[in-house]
Amino acid sequence: MRQILCFGDSNTFGSIPGGGRYPREIRWPGQLQSLLDDDFYVIEEGMGGRTTVWDDPTEPYRSGIRALPISLHTHSPLSLIVLSLGTNDCKSYINVSPAAIAKGIEHLCKTVQQFDYGVKYSKPDILLVSPIHIGEGVADNPLSIFDELSVRKSQALAPLYRTIADNLGCFFLDASKVSQASSIDKLHMDEEGHTCLAEAIYESVSVIFGTKI
Repeated sequence: MRQILCFGDSNTFGSIPGGGRYPREIRWPGQLQSLLDDDFYVIEEGMGGRTTVWDDPTEPYRSGIRALPISLHTHSPLSLIVLSLGTNDCKSYINVSPAAIAKGIEHLCKTVQQFDYGVKYSKPDILLVSPIHIGEGVADNPLSIFDELSVRKSQALAPLYRTIADNLGCFFLDASKVSQASSIDKLHMDEEGHTCLAEAIYESVSVIFGTKI
């Protein structure tokens, strides 16, 4: 069986705009599973607030680089890792540039590629997914931890991620081309957004494994 690890943030976790969590059949990893045949098993590793490599002083245990090696050990053998992070790196108080966010995602890709999986396991491919854009007006909420600069940063990530994917031999998908944040909170996808992303990732998986599944 080909195992696919979906490693991401709240949009992989399936956070509902406004609060709560979608059931698995609505979340894009669950929808991806339903599109694939029985030769594939989709593993969800989404976490709200997860960053690429940064420690968030208000939300501990959210650094992707700390959690990723554990997931690689836990879920081996893996055929593919869908890596989708970057939105939370845009938080105003984390205060890093798009280039620094891209360096964070590059570090995660290299971690996957250089990880010691053991002699019996091959290295998985990587599908690098640049995140949907943060919606305009996200800073209108006085309690928002994102500002309008966060919006601009999210819009700048796709070409940087694409360059990293090309340089490292990863596959690439720009999620902002197929889905968008809900107008409710400007951060999380609605049900239609999850469906659109699941279908786009399914198309990428079909290409990666060389056949229409």
